[in-house]
Amino acid sequence: MLSIGSVVVGVADVARAAAFWQAALGYVPREEMTDDWVVLVPAAGTGPQVSLGLSETPLQERPRVHLDLYAGDAADQAAEVERLLSLGATRVDWDLYPEDPDFVVLADTEGNRFCVIDTGHG
Repeated sequence: MLSIGSVVVGVADVARAAAFWQAALGYVPREEMTDDWVVLVPAAGTGPQVSLGLSETPLQERPRVHLDLYAGDAADQAAEVERLLSLGATRVDWDLYPEDPDFVVLADTEGNRFCVIDTGHG
């Protein structure tokens, strides 16, 4: 079964957004922040992560917020993708895949995009 791993938010200024969300939620960086990425986690325990990634696209052109659904490994990811497709999800022709992606981009029945992540990748 899948679980929500991280809520990813596209931002124009990672440092400014990280400062806001750290103060708003009491979260801390999971590892050292870079100019284009940071993952924030609850400082006092467990809970959903908030990932902030540099986004240079307009709000309507590409989703700035999406869900990452975590799968255990590549086989689990493939099975979950197929299960989600059988429920009505569709594959998204994503032009920003890296060479060896650990994620698959899908859209729900309303067209909202989300990713299924192979957490055992690399």
